[in-house]
Amino acid sequence: MIDVTQLNQTEKTNTFEPIISADKLNLWYGNDQALNDISIDIPKKSVTAIIGPSGCGKSTFLKTINRMVELVPSVKTKGEIRYHDLNIFDSSVNLVELRSSIGMVFQKPNPFPKTIFENIAFGPRVHGIKKKEELNEIVERSLKGSGLWDEVKDRLNESALSLSGGQQQRLCIARTLAIEPEVILMDEPTSALDPKSTLIVEELVQELKKEYSIVIVTHNMQQAARISDKTAFFLNGELVEFDNTEKIFSTPNDKRTEDYITGRFG
Repeated sequence: MIDVTQLNQTEKTNTFEPIISADKLNLWYGNDQALNDISIDIPKKSVTAIIGPSGCGKSTFLKTINRMVELVPSVKTKGEIRYHDLNIFDSSVNLVELRSSIGMVFQKPNPFPKTIFENIAFGPRVHGIKKKEELNEIVERSLKGSGLWDEVKDRLNESALSLSGGQQQRLCIARTLAIEPEVILMDEPTSALDPKSTLIVEELVQELKKEYSIVIVTHNMQQAARISDKTAFFLNGELVEFDNTEKIFSTPNDKRTEDYITGRFG
């Protein structure tokens, strides 16, 4: 078992206000079902970790929350995901607005081949912000929010590709913050980073949850135990168990959960 003394010591009550609720969500890639009757309530201003072996549907579920999964032409869905009580699959939903409210940070840093400044300013420009003074303020605020400002404030006109891998990932987090989301989805955001950069990002996640609701997919059990408040265990496209992280890693209800987190499979 994971050492429960390492667990995040934030409030562990079962009472919370959900910001996102999936109800009997099913998803297929062509004829292959990837998600099977997923029902889960994701709490506000907390960190929810999604764990499970490769191919279990973790990343698919994450990308369904802001409908990025629909970039795959063969995708079909059934069921609901509600965000502020609005079904995100409703025909009235504006995908640009949805993805602004529910931002995404990917597994590998993907900065644009532009300057550091232009990487952060890109989203606000798309949303109609043109004034240099306002853009300057957004860039500074976003870089401070990602813990990167002090490292790059004198390098804003340099290429973002000149940054280290860990800095590039925090730049991508800052780029997400610049569009002022309410929810941040993170798909294994530290898997390509060294231990020092991983620690910085984990500490950043703990700061960000004060203002944002975070859902993070991770293969790293110790990481899930350290930084999350709630943990969901996926297996073969199904949600096996969802509970407070301390409960999942100390006394899970399902033997499959215990077998996975103790390394018996996966």
